[in-house]
Amino acid sequence: MEQTLVIIKPSAVERRLIGKVVGRIEDKGMIISGMKMIQLDERILREHYAHLVDRPFFPDLVKSMTATPVIVMVLTGIDVVNVFRTMTGSTNGRKAAPGTLRGDFCMSGQANIVHASDSPENAKIEIARFFSPNEIFNYAPVDMSFFYADDEL
Repeated sequence: MEQTLVIIKPSAVERRLIGKVVGRIEDKGMIISGMKMIQLDERILREHYAHLVDRPFFPDLVKSMTATPVIVMVLTGIDVVNVFRTMTGSTNGRKAAPGTLRGDFCMSGQANIVHASDSPENAKIEIARFFSPNEIFNYAPVDMSFFYADDEL
């Protein structure tokens, strides 16, 4: 099974949306293989958002991403990168479809409540940035047969 990194951003933490985001993940049938609360700093944000460091909005990004601790998670499931990105919705919450996390819970392009890895390759890099191997657990919940057909597992 594939893995992806999710960050529940300060815009969700401050609004007490953690439970709603986690609930949607669990309702969909993705496995939470790792989860912790951490405080981000500029060093890790420069690494994580290296492609945005030279953009004029980067200082605002750092300010918003360090406003509160965040929740980082490793999700496991079949095609989990694409599944979670679809659940997340468009980057700008005003353009995100109703029913998506951003479509239901945000109105901003920056304060957009979650980060989602954009590819399986980047997910591996991002997971290694935030988790040590002993913080990721490989287990199969007993109800997995109710989320996947036998030939999918």
